[in-house]
Amino acid sequence: MKHLLFSSYSLGMGGIEKALVTLLQNISGKYDITLVLEKREGIFLDELPRNIRIFTYSPSSCKLILLRKVINFLKQLDFKMKYKNNFDFSVCYSTYSYPCSFVARTSSENSCLWVHNDYMNFFSNDENEYKKFFEKLKVNEYKKIVFVSYHDRAEFIKRFPELEEKTIFCNNLIDYNKIEIEAHEEITDLEKSELPTFINIGRHDEKQKKLSRIINATRKLNEEGYKFRVVFVGNGQDFEKYKQESQKMHNIIFLGAKKNPYPYLKISDCLLMSSDFEGYPVTYLESMVLNKPIITTDVSDSIKDIDGKYGIVTEKSVDGIYKAMKHFIENGIEIQKFEPKIYNAEIIEKLKEIVK
Repeated sequence: MKHLLFSSYSLGMGGIEKALVTLLQNISGKYDITLVLEKREGIFLDELPRNIRIFTYSPSSCKLILLRKVINFLKQLDFKMKYKNNFDFSVCYSTYSYPCSFVARTSSENSCLWVHNDYMNFFSNDENEYKKFFEKLKVNEYKKIVFVSYHDRAEFIKRFPELEEKTIFCNNLIDYNKIEIEAHEEITDLEKSELPTFINIGRHDEKQKKLSRIINATRKLNEEGYKFRVVFVGNGQDFEKYKQESQKMHNIIFLGAKKNPYPYLKISDCLLMSSDFEGYPVTYLESMVLNKPIITTDVSDSIKDIDGKYGIVTEKSVDGIYKAMKHFIENGIEIQKFEPKIYNAEIIEKLKEIVK
């Protein structure tokens, strides 16, 4: 049995963490797996298969720069002595984490970087910052670089054409059985309504998620007399700011973060996403499993995967969100039937090739 190592920041609430746990659940019986976390915390910890070993590798946070460098050098040395090339395959799953990158690159000669975000947009289309980010991760030392969207792979190849042969597209697995079962969980803080109900699920972070677009589009539709409601499931640094911006709009509901968002999605009518950039949103797949139409800004592979199939793709603006919401209220959106079993089977075959 092959020995695999995955490194990640934590298992807190988030799309990357959810995707990692789903992946590990699917392959845990086929491989011997070790998970290294910077922080052993998060709501998904108890969902890991019991046969997965977990330990932490955390850099020092000492405020004295010289002492911190010495401590981190000794930690790296100790890790190398214990684990250098001890595994058949290793993954840095938290793209943004330099300690996770060190762990993955050290643990095997068959190392892989998993890229979950549109880093060109993250760095405001600054190509120098983009390249510096990946160079600091020592991307050239990886044997494989996996992207969860075609778009992000293409952006990377433009800046690192010499590494194109190392790049692979592989989307996230989806635990569709769990979604369908947990969607029936009883909830008491939101009831099914005859009003069209839009739902946004995710982190409250204006830089990326731009939830102000939804709030302002809602205000515009309210002024025109449309009857509907918007539900926000999630939390984050801009949670209070968003509540303040929408305090006079009684058809906006803030529910906070939920470990199980699926009952809320099930009794809603349409997923609503307003982001400036994404890797590949797990909420796309969750909505498709529950047969919910999607309204999304043009991020990631939305044009390829969503538009005309599972929803509407709109421009990144208040007006774009407003027009799409108005269209849904007046006309609804017809969508295709999603086949998650076929979708997962294709990804599992690709994963076998990646682990080789």
